[in-house]
Amino acid sequence: MKPNLLHAAVLAALLPAFVAGCSPSVAAPMTQAAAPAAITSPAVRPGPDFSVLAEQAGPAVVNISVTQKAVAATADDMPLDKSDPMYEFFKRFRGQQGAQPRQAPRHGVGSGFIVSPDGYILTNAHVVDGAKVVDVKLTDRREFIAKVIGSDPKSDVALIKIDAKDLPVVKIGHVKDVKPGQWVVAMGSPFGFENSVTAGIVSAKSRSLPGDGYTPFIQTDVAVNPGNSGGPLFDMNGNVIGINSQIYSQTGGYMGLSFAIPIDVAMHVKDQLQKHGKVTRGRIGVAVQNVNQSLAQSFGMKKPEGALVSSVEDNSPAAKGGLKAGDVILGWNDASVDESSALPGLVADTAPGQSAKVRVWRDGKEQTLNVTVGAVPGDKEKVASAESPASNSGKLGLTLQSSDQGLVVQDASGPAAEAGVQQGDVILAVNNHSVKSAKELRGLIDKAGKHIALLVQRDDAKIYVPVDLG
Repeated sequence: MKPNLLHAAVLAALLPAFVAGCSPSVAAPMTQAAAPAAITSPAVRPGPDFSVLAEQAGPAVVNISVTQKAVAATADDMPLDKSDPMYEFFKRFRGQQGAQPRQAPRHGVGSGFIVSPDGYILTNAHVVDGAKVVDVKLTDRREFIAKVIGSDPKSDVALIKIDAKDLPVVKIGHVKDVKPGQWVVAMGSPFGFENSVTAGIVSAKSRSLPGDGYTPFIQTDVAVNPGNSGGPLFDMNGNVIGINSQIYSQTGGYMGLSFAIPIDVAMHVKDQLQKHGKVTRGRIGVAVQNVNQSLAQSFGMKKPEGALVSSVEDNSPAAKGGLKAGDVILGWNDASVDESSALPGLVADTAPGQSAKVRVWRDGKEQTLNVTVGAVPGDKEKVASAESPASNSGKLGLTLQSSDQGLVVQDASGPAAEAGVQQGDVILAVNNHSVKSAKELRGLIDKAGKHIALLVQRDDAKIYVPVDLG
């Protein structure tokens, strides 16, 4: 920096001489003092100030330290190879003649926030998983040993309690008021740095992540790192709208993609854990997928929306209620289902035994079904072995073999391959019409338009594949 400053100073010193040396028509008269030019700077719009929010909400955010069950460390854990001459010496030094192996407890850190003045705290289930001791530290430096009231791995929400009174609590917000693009603030203890505050915006809502079918995550670009787990995500009014839970990373650290559990999901779990110590969810026994433009055209819908039912378990509540593969679920009771990720949460929040009104799109029109929610396990369907070969290399570009369950794909090319159909898939239906032979398939394709939806079984899953026939 010093050479640059010096260079700037030299230029500033030479500038008056350069002006004085100009022609009389350019240079200002030496007898008149030139008025100093006013230095103006563009108006700077101040960024958001999170200091008041941090001051008011911060005392209700806690640091959680966890001691997990001890793991036995034996002589075999030594960094020496058994062939090393010093191995036996260190083995005897560390544990003489059958002495108990050294116990190595594991430690972890996380975050949480107080939801009631009498000490109930929400955090992530994975923060307290396997915990032997849960230590909670408040911003006033008081520490408490917490009791785990209940933990729900499916939603990754846990409820713990400390023995204290008149504690500061957070304000609970509403996820329905959250909009992509709005500012949000995270508080927690990344890498153990207590009461850290980071900010960003909401990137998207209702994100579905692998293995987390019950949770429509809030995606943000707030910096979240290990130790932030379980901490609150605030809106600009200081309301908690989510629990920071996961990050997407190829390095293990923050890369701009963080995900929070919506607070309405967390509070529903919290209420059940507080009352019963466990969570009971509704289930109807369907597999669903999103509806894209091609599938919407295939089913005669005006726009892509809803949750497309790709399979219904035998004797499940859905089957008993009349739901079929190929139905597009548009609404559950009074709630609309815009995407497939919205349905699991709505079903899960419905108590088993209750009846739900399910609005579906079927055969080009809407209708309403009544489904009694339950939890009926279904048997996985088994793909039958192929029998006589049949060929259909027309519009789809597939070579098929017939089976009891459908048509087994032996080779894929053309539009079907481009759409993702692959060898080993079993074609079960075209636009909700089941097929058992290549002849039936050809007939349905000949009658179809430019877009069709193939119901395909792949391993144990059934999915709809939209195919553009051009």
